[in-house]
Formats: sequence, C-alpha cells, structure tokens
Amino acid sequence: MFVIADIIKFLISFFVILPIVTLIHLSGHVFFVTLFRGLEKKIIIGCGPMVFSFWNIEVRKYYFWNGACEFKSLRHDNRVTNTLIYLGGSLFNLLSIFLVHSLISQGVLDESVFWSQFTYFSFYILFFSLFPMYFSDGSPSDGKAAVLALKNQDEKKISDDIKFRKMEEHDKPGEQNSSTL
Repeated sequence: MFVIADIIKFLISFFVILPIVTLIHLSGHVFFVTLFRGLEKKIIIGCGPMVFSFWNIEVRKYYFWNGACEFKSLRHDNRVTNTLIYLGGSLFNLLSIFLVHSLISQGVLDESVFWSQFTYFSFYILFFSLFPMYFSDGSPSDGKAAVLALKNQDEKKISDDIKFRKMEEHDKPGEQNSSTL
C-alpha cells in the first residue's frame, strides 16, 4: 500500500539524494579533468537559470534535474585521458556505492532507507551513463563518448554531462593578454 510516508521518502530521494549522487558523478569527471590539467572547470547542478554559485559549482533553479561539468582545455589531451574523463563520473558513483556498502557492513553507518535510496540512484546514474547510446539531443552518453574517444572519434569532447568550451584566441596558454597581466 502506498501511504503518505512513501511520498515523503520520494520527495527526499528526488530533492536531496539525487542531487548529491549527481554531484558525486560530476565530481568524478572534474577529478580527471583536474588530473589532466584542465582549465576553467565548472560543475553545474541542475538546469534553468542560475540561483547561486560557490567555488567552481553553479546551482541552477531545477537543481534536482540533471547536471553538467564544463572545462576549456586539457594539458594532457589524448584518447586515454579523454576516456578516463568520460568514465570518471561512473567510477565515482561505483566507488561511492562500495564505500557506503562497506561502511554499513562495518557498522559505521546504520542501514536505512536513505542509504538504500543513495545506492539505488547511484546505480541508476552509473548504468544509464555507461550505456553506450545517443540521447535525443544527439549527445552521447558517457559510455558512448568513451567508446568514441578510444576510437579517436570524439572531435567535440562532449557527452550528456560534459561540455568542452573552446578557448578564445586571447585565452590560449603561453600568450599574454589583458586578463593575465
């Protein structure tokens, strides 16, 4: 039977847990972008108009719906580094599942609906980001983008949640301009 308590669980799941899981996923991408010396990294939580930002995280009005990360360039830019960036989000989701499971089995965390929902949404995002397909907007999933990167066919460096911004001529490393003086 479906009761009021179930509605509260769903609301907490969609408005608290899902954005946390999305942040973990996007942090995995940004971790590898940072590792390979990416410039101007930004995590975007949600969609719609920006509500606020802190550090390199931008929170949008519909913070519970989707997310993305952006960067300008990579110092180490090749098939392997691009593949690791595409798979980084799923890797972080997988690690968070194992971490939560390990902490519960060691008695550090209590088994609860919160951790069950956290694991569920982590697996959900992990599965659909790795499933190699194109979305309706034409962007590849992370799994499809990783396959394309390995085949050296990822000209745009874009997936469903990773956006590569081209550097402007005056932004290129090694050149002086008014913003670097």
